[in-house]
Amino acid sequence: MDILVIGGGGREHAICCALAKSPKAGTIYCAPGNAGIGQVAEIVPIAVNEFDKLTAFAQEKQVGLVVVGPDDPLADGIVDAFEAKKIPVFGPRKNAAHIEGSKTFMKDLLKKYNIPTAAYEKFDNYDDAKAYLDLQKLPIVIKADGLAAGKGVTVAFTREEAEAALKDIMVSKVFGDAGSQVVIEEFLEGQEMSILAFVDGEVVRPMSAAQDHKQVYDHDKGPNTGGMGTYSPLPHIAESIIEEAVETIIKPTAKAMVAEGRPFRGVLFAGLMISPDGKPKTIEFNARFGDPETQVVLPRLKSDLLEIFLASVNGTLDQVEIEWSDEAAVCVVLASGGYPASYPKGLPISGLDEIEDAFVFHAGTAKNEAGEWITNGGRVLGVVGLGQDIAEARDKAYAAAERITFEGKHQRSDIAAKALV
Repeated sequence: MDILVIGGGGREHAICCALAKSPKAGTIYCAPGNAGIGQVAEIVPIAVNEFDKLTAFAQEKQVGLVVVGPDDPLADGIVDAFEAKKIPVFGPRKNAAHIEGSKTFMKDLLKKYNIPTAAYEKFDNYDDAKAYLDLQKLPIVIKADGLAAGKGVTVAFTREEAEAALKDIMVSKVFGDAGSQVVIEEFLEGQEMSILAFVDGEVVRPMSAAQDHKQVYDHDKGPNTGGMGTYSPLPHIAESIIEEAVETIIKPTAKAMVAEGRPFRGVLFAGLMISPDGKPKTIEFNARFGDPETQVVLPRLKSDLLEIFLASVNGTLDQVEIEWSDEAAVCVVLASGGYPASYPKGLPISGLDEIEDAFVFHAGTAKNEAGEWITNGGRVLGVVGLGQDIAEARDKAYAAAERITFEGKHQRSDIAAKALV
């Protein structure tokens, strides 16, 4: 069966690599892909928002399955577009992807169905939001309602930070229409945790839990990024807490979406906070595989990913047993200097051919006319080590990361350190 994967980052590279292991997989196409993904898939130069071209390509090649990676095309209805052409597609429809596309919708849904989350208020008027903000305790969380490439959330520790974030979103419109509404939310303290789950309506099959590192600098300092690294599993978090999160948050949310006439099919990604008393609360929901969580979760999947995708599309996910490896995985992201603000592109990358004891997932790479690897994005590479435990996986990831160099390379040095305390 030929497959079309839509997207062009490290997440899609990991998905393509996992699909390539399936004995049922034929040619894997990736649109638009990147140079690294080209090592495992045939690159198709079509952008993720060119729905007519993508559906036409899928029909021309008679692909048996389409897999959608990024959030923007899901929110814009790409799954609906493929379904209209009778092309099998893995991912939520537009009305279900709204759980990520609108933070106010997501928060209101959780409130309506009594699903644990932080207290919040929503605003579409700057003056009203500012008046409310002035009365709140610090720290406080300010979120643009819509999609903002992982950068629309500010945890403000001072009044100045809070006011600047609110003004950026609602007055300066730095995130465009994504900032037409804002959510102001209580700050939750504790351990963060990500649980991705394969979902088909009310059927939920959770993946192994992971923990992301959002801030650009060590010790969770600096601005939020799309993710500077991650690891799985989480040995320092009790299995009972993970199970509680699935039973009290993910499964009820899947049922709530069905009750709202928005049945979810695809990957539902819960970003969670575990309070000091061990109770999980919802920070966010995403409507797709996380990035870079996918890069540590899928290498630990023992089952056939293509079979899981097809079961979800065909309504037989409840009949699938999913196995996970006992190995641990740690991903260290190598980013361009200046990320998440402006950064250069086209810088030569050396050392990629020397990596033998780790996976390297390409996020922002290209090749120049001489066929040499160059940088082409903010997050350039995700280096993943596998080991018997987090310590071994972490050592392998960092050892491999050190062998890869490019001008201005930036990485955090404390990925997965919390699991070793």
